[in-house]
Amino acid sequence: MAILTAKKRKKLKPSQFAGPNESYPVPDKAHAANAKARAAQQVKKGALSPAIAAQIKAKANKVLKGKNNL
Repeated sequence: MAILTAKKRKKLKPSQFAGPNESYPVPDKAHAANAKARAAQQVKKGALSPAIAAQIKAKANKVLKGKNNL
């Protein structure tokens, strides 16, 4: 996975985030796959609602399939 520094993260467009409040950045396929995994972990932990996790998964899937309009 490409390293996403704080400087690079600040330059991302809001559309390049899958979660609320600019959480779960998905600028590329590696980060999208990671976002899906971390969201699933947070649901199991009880720290994220299944509805928000579904939104993250949907956005990440668009990036993974190359259908993102970023």
